[in-house]
Amino acid sequence: MLIGGATALIGDPSNKTDMRKMLSKEDVERNAKEIKTLLQHFIKLDGENPAIIVDNADWLKPITYIDFLRDVGVHFKVSEMLKKDLYKNRLQQGGLTFMEMGYMLMQAFDFIHLNDKYNCVLQIGGSDQWGNIVAGTELSRKMNFKDGKERPLMMGLTCPLLTNANGIKMGKTEKGTLWVSRDKTSVFDFFQHFVNCLDADVERLLRFFTKIDIKEIQKMCKADIVKAKKLMAFEVTKLVHGEVEAEKARKTSEELFSKGKPDENMPTEEIKLTGKINVVDFLSKLSIFKSKSEIRRLIEQNGIMIDDKKVENIDENIDLTQKEIIVKKGKKTFLKVNNSK
Repeated sequence: MLIGGATALIGDPSNKTDMRKMLSKEDVERNAKEIKTLLQHFIKLDGENPAIIVDNADWLKPITYIDFLRDVGVHFKVSEMLKKDLYKNRLQQGGLTFMEMGYMLMQAFDFIHLNDKYNCVLQIGGSDQWGNIVAGTELSRKMNFKDGKERPLMMGLTCPLLTNANGIKMGKTEKGTLWVSRDKTSVFDFFQHFVNCLDADVERLLRFFTKIDIKEIQKMCKADIVKAKKLMAFEVTKLVHGEVEAEKARKTSEELFSKGKPDENMPTEEIKLTGKINVVDFLSKLSIFKSKSEIRRLIEQNGIMIDDKKVENIDENIDLTQKEIIVKKGKKTFLKVNNSK
């Protein structure tokens, strides 16, 4: 398994919006360590026949720019690259940087290195990576032809991207990105994301993430879509975060939405404030709100509650003498605020 090092420093042109944020080397190093931790939930990293995790910075950094152009770049024709959907999309949306063009070359070379060193013959990725994977097999053919060598077996396998019924990439929402890392998305919020998914997505997600018989899934969705949705949310959360954390998230959700009372496992934030403070200023310090204008709009729409009381006026003041405050945004977002003065 390959963890991107040098390639993570640039934007992936398969991203159809803006170029990804340039990361510092320190950020890349930190992300690589985090990815290794997260992968332990899904693959075996020790024991018999463990997965091997490598960093492409180890073999890309020693290569000089001139050598890379001579050995790898010479095999890529820009006219052919621009026919790929990932590059055509970037051109149509305002431009394509030279750095983005280089992503395919590095990923293709990574595949060859892994084949040479580890006899890696299969590269698996999302469907948006098909062009980059094929580039690796083509580069192998061209380099071996040039050197008079026999072409090794190298293959690609892609999986459809997980999208919702509206064709939007799942996990990319107007409220923000859904992360596997619990440091970025709490287990409760992860669970709630799937509880709040479209009814039309439930059957498909149950097929993807559970071993329940298809006929049973269809029967379940037809009989009680809400119950089926909660089961799906639990199973996906269990797969990513483990059964104990999934059970906690389910319990917290039931306590909040069925009984209307806070649970010890609900999302919590710490603040340090004393005395009285304007309600808009107070709420703006919480992560569930994007801006003060959003807060004012929600107050006008009766969309915010503090300790089971609707906030009706943007000029209200909050008394911060109490240590615990429960904030509710809309119908489905709760936050416990601990005031450690």
